[in-house]
Amino acid sequence: MVAVTSFRNVSKYYGDVTAAHNLNLDVTPGEFLSLLGPSGCGKTTSLRMIAGFDQPSAGEVFLEGECVNNVPAYRRPVNMVFQQYALFPHLNVMDNVAYGLRQLSPKPLAKEIDNRVSEMLELVQLASFNQRRIWEFSGGQQQRVALARSLINKPKVLLLDEPLAALDRKLRREMQIELQNLQRNVGITFILVTHDQEEALSMSDRVCIMQDGEIVQIGSPLDLYDRPKNRYVADFVGKSNFFEGVVGQMNKEGVDIKLDCGVSVELIANANTNDYKVGDRVCISVRPEQLTMVRDENLLSKNIAIKVRARVMNRIFLGEQTEYLLHNEQLGEFLALSSRRNELSERPFETNEIVFVAWSRDTVLILDGDE
Repeated sequence: MVAVTSFRNVSKYYGDVTAAHNLNLDVTPGEFLSLLGPSGCGKTTSLRMIAGFDQPSAGEVFLEGECVNNVPAYRRPVNMVFQQYALFPHLNVMDNVAYGLRQLSPKPLAKEIDNRVSEMLELVQLASFNQRRIWEFSGGQQQRVALARSLINKPKVLLLDEPLAALDRKLRREMQIELQNLQRNVGITFILVTHDQEEALSMSDRVCIMQDGEIVQIGSPLDLYDRPKNRYVADFVGKSNFFEGVVGQMNKEGVDIKLDCGVSVELIANANTNDYKVGDRVCISVRPEQLTMVRDENLLSKNIAIKVRARVMNRIFLGEQTEYLLHNEQLGEFLALSSRRNELSERPFETNEIVFVAWSRDTVLILDGDE
């Protein structure tokens, strides 16, 4: 299968500033891919090079197997939805959506334009608002108009540059679901740029993590969450507790990690631990939801990597779960996430309460140290 768009050793420089460096990427037809990373990591630059707004300083950009380095933006089979939507305020909804069709040469007949606009407005649930002015719409409705305008020419790839950033949290969640449904209905490849990890993980088939203009790791949301390549990915995708240390004893059954704070952690030997040897500097990563909190230490499982006594410093109610900030004299501060409310075996913990915390030997991930 030919990738719908590809990067081959693509770099982009602005004077002495490297916006993208040696990018290699294949996006398959019908895929929902997210470019995820902090501001300045190169994700929007990558999107603009696919769109043709920026040209690579080195390497090649392909669309359906054809190098498009010298193809202007208006001749590429892609469309883009911008963060601020870029709608025409002097045109109504119908004219905004029809704008792309009216720029074609030869231009479709008026009846065909009307039919296609009606179909697209039906798809984005705005069929009864075709005469409405843009400034009369909410942010979510304006985004639907922008999507309809971008999809009406049936592009091979739809590029989305943080299109949900201006929406409130509730509306953003609703639009995430609508975008997923829309992408499935039209079958077009979507490439989303976002710095919101929850957005990327909940919507995408694959996520491309970027840092300092480079691709760090590409994988499914589950792969990135469970098997991050390094501490940067583990820290960016979800929350995690990190503890630095050195690999101590190793055998076929387990690995002993001597943390800098003086605590020893016993892990089960697996494919992850096989990458290290005695004396290696490492960092262990533990997700907050993998920690077990109890008042009675006798309730803890025997298959634990570590057990510590900690004080509850703070708690944040999240609805179904509660997040706790804990403090141990040796480990310092770390996070724990309670089980869901209907799974709790005891009442919630209070601030300043003393608890016992543990995590099992098979939930700890070893990463390269001093990242």
